[in-house]
Order: sequence, then C-alpha cells, then structure tokens
Amino acid sequence: MTPLRHAPLAALVGALLASQALAQAPDPAGQERLRTELRKRFGAADTNVDGRLTREEAKGRMPGVYRNFDAIDSAHTGAVTMEQIEAYAASRRGRRAGGE
Repeated sequence: MTPLRHAPLAALVGALLASQALAQAPDPAGQERLRTELRKRFGAADTNVDGRLTREEAKGRMPGVYRNFDAIDSAHTGAVTMEQIEAYAASRRGRRAGGE
C-alpha cells in the first residue's frame, strides 16, 4: 500500500477516535458511516480473520489503532477487538464532551 493510500485511513481512524465534532454535535448517520468504514478497514487488517487485531496487524493498516494500541487493549491480551476500539473511541468522545 502506498503512503498516499494511508492518509484516508489515518484520517478515518483519527476522526473516529478523536472527533470533537462527533462529541459536540452527534450525527447518527455520520457516526454509522464511520463505524461501517472502520469495520471494513478492521476486516481488511484482520489478516488471519480471527476477529482480533494484533499490534502487527494494526501497524501500517490502522495507524490510529496502532498508535493507541496499549490504551485500546484494556485486557492486555496483545490483541484488540472491534468492540474495544469502539469503546475506546466512545471514551475519547466522552472525555472531549466533558471538557477534558
């Protein structure tokens, strides 16, 4: 994958993980589009199709997940699920909405 193709992925994950716009003005349709795209990217990165991403699977494929891997891997299993990524994103949005 070329570096230019990484830019939209990084932007997508960044938007989901840290978007104040989502926290300040909830747009259910926009959030669902982001979730759908994130799940699509997650599926593409999950090379062994086990429903979990290791740090190595996330590296280069989901840079936002890779950068925040330790925080997302709250169970410290060495792999993250889509549910953990979504929970992390929700907690980030909640902190931003609360003024942190």
